[in-house]
Amino acid sequence: MFAEATETTTQRDTRAFNAYRHGLTGQVMIMTPSDEAAYTAHCQGFHQALAPEGAVEKSLAQSIADDQWRLQRSAAIDLTRFSMGMSEPDQYFAHHPEIDAAFAQAVTWASEAKNLNLMSLYEGRTQRRVERNMKMLKDLQAERKAAFNQVVEDATLLAQHAASKGEPYDVERDFPPEALPPQFGFSLPEIARRVTHNLRLADAKSHVPAPKQPLRKAA
Repeated sequence: MFAEATETTTQRDTRAFNAYRHGLTGQVMIMTPSDEAAYTAHCQGFHQALAPEGAVEKSLAQSIADDQWRLQRSAAIDLTRFSMGMSEPDQYFAHHPEIDAAFAQAVTWASEAKNLNLMSLYEGRTQRRVERNMKMLKDLQAERKAAFNQVVEDATLLAQHAASKGEPYDVERDFPPEALPPQFGFSLPEIARRVTHNLRLADAKSHVPAPKQPLRKAA
């Protein structure tokens, strides 16, 4: 005789955690499923807004996103702690809802003064780190864009010079790869598209007359 197997169902804890490896940093992170979804959307939004390119810029953008997540979490903890304090039995009451709520907030603030001070210091350090990383990211992006514009300007000049002599010039074929700044990873097809755009724009400007300036009336 075999014992009959009995199935038992266990309800999943809504606070259960998921462990996943972050696609950019490679770090294993443990969060609830809802927090993981919110965090992923949060990071994607920052990367889209900051538009980093290359490993260093992407790392800075991720650090900024993480610190902004920490600041938002800190604010949520602060609000939750005050809500918890207001749900505790009243020590002082005036039998008026708004006054009693103010009393409860004051009591919570006094009892949690040390923790609130630590939270304020934590937020201040985090905010300053965000500002430093934002400056570093903007400086790197400005340097990258300036270098890219210089390469495009050089390639455009070479293309115009070749055209003036009736010679062909293919950026992807003729522009030397060693002339590209190695730290930025510029691609010749990308540069060629910009050069083509610049040449077409210059040609259009040469064929379209400038708008006439309106005559000013004499005073």
